[in-house]
Amino acid sequence: MLVVVGIYEIHIPHAQSLKDKRMVVKSLRDKLRSRFEISANEVALQDAHQRARLAICFIAHDQANADANLDRILSFIESNTDAVLAGWTSEKLDFDEAAPLT
Repeated sequence: MLVVVGIYEIHIPHAQSLKDKRMVVKSLRDKLRSRFEISANEVALQDAHQRARLAICFIAHDQANADANLDRILSFIESNTDAVLAGWTSEKLDFDEAAPLT
């Protein structure tokens, strides 16, 4: 079992206020949650008008499933927002199912 965490930084060139930014971020966050059934939230740069950092998290059964989901999420972010993807990173935490719980 893998716990997958992705961090995506977006640039919102047309945002002139935090209200403008929040509309874009909220829309993208809600679309991600609904479409992929993942956890998603803004995690940094809350006071910057034109930049936002979103974190996503989900569980995957194996590496192939995790990579496929990350690719679909990346494509979705690039094509379903007025923002520009400025960068991203991900981490996969492997939990051995056979390990005993303490």
